[in-house]
Amino acid sequence: MENFYIIKILFLTTLSFIFAVSLTPLLTHFLYKYKIGKQIRDDGNTPLFTKMHAHKSGTPTMGGILIWATVLIFSLFFFYVSKLLPFEILEKINFLTRKETLLPLGVLVASALVGLIDDYLDVRRLGYKKRGIKFSHKLLIYIAIAMVGAWWFYFKLEWDLVTIPLIGTFEVGWWYILFFIFIVVGTAFSVNQTDGLDGLAGGTLMISFLSYGVIAFSIGRYDLAAFCGVLVGALLAFLWFNINPARFYMGDTGSISMGVTLAVFALYTHTEFILPFIGFIFLLEALSTIIQIVSKKLRNGKKVFLSAPIHHHFEAKGWPETKIVMRAWVLSGIFSSIGLIIFVLDKTI
Repeated sequence: MENFYIIKILFLTTLSFIFAVSLTPLLTHFLYKYKIGKQIRDDGNTPLFTKMHAHKSGTPTMGGILIWATVLIFSLFFFYVSKLLPFEILEKINFLTRKETLLPLGVLVASALVGLIDDYLDVRRLGYKKRGIKFSHKLLIYIAIAMVGAWWFYFKLEWDLVTIPLIGTFEVGWWYILFFIFIVVGTAFSVNQTDGLDGLAGGTLMISFLSYGVIAFSIGRYDLAAFCGVLVGALLAFLWFNINPARFYMGDTGSISMGVTLAVFALYTHTEFILPFIGFIFLLEALSTIIQIVSKKLRNGKKVFLSAPIHHHFEAKGWPETKIVMRAWVLSGIFSSIGLIIFVLDKTI
């Protein structure tokens, strides 16, 4: 039976890639036609970043639509086709289930739509200071989305356990709700910080979701693994057009929604403390931004990095963009492997 699930996952991954690649010309035509281009601000607050990225101004954003729209279409298509047509094979290919993938799909689409609105307002120079939704408002919205997931886990699934690899599993009661919200919101904004160079977020996300596909499959969550497969296929298609020089950028509609979904995957598989390894680059990017902000506030404007997040620091030091991105992919692969090793050891010891 496992052989069938392997074929199913690989089939959906490949089909997702082909579908997303085929969809890209329509999306890019729309983005270019309506000038949904990234705005490189020149307000004097980030002169180094503005200088390094001025040439990217006008490149279409919202490319993340390609990823989550593919996942949404595939999820709904195979679900309803399996209900309408009396073929057993269609029922087996369907991967949208209440038990495993309904919540990940829900938070993916909900957070993607918020990001989409924010991207559009930013492009049109609308919203708070003409830069989209105010950060504090976005934070509240994503906390609300995380709270829905926390409610589902705690009250519907009756989960209140936290697993620390190689140490044990602990019952934390209602604190699990706060833990859930912290993991989801923290991961979402960490991935968002990573989306700053051509191919950086797309490549590292692909490696992370591939790793979670392996984890989901190994614990028998085959529909969740199939969901990962569709995500990986869509991310590969996005990456095809996002590598330097990028044809479009992911935008908040992609980076935030991918971060939220990645966190939910970690929580679903009880691997929250393995996530820092699988999402090492995201953690590094977020920490560099936090360190920079704290340093500037406590040291009278003095900075630790030339520019933050850390990928801009290396860019400012003269590293080519492609070198930074590919080394991030390498590190992502290495640390994801370490995470998988820890996962396997935890299950076998």
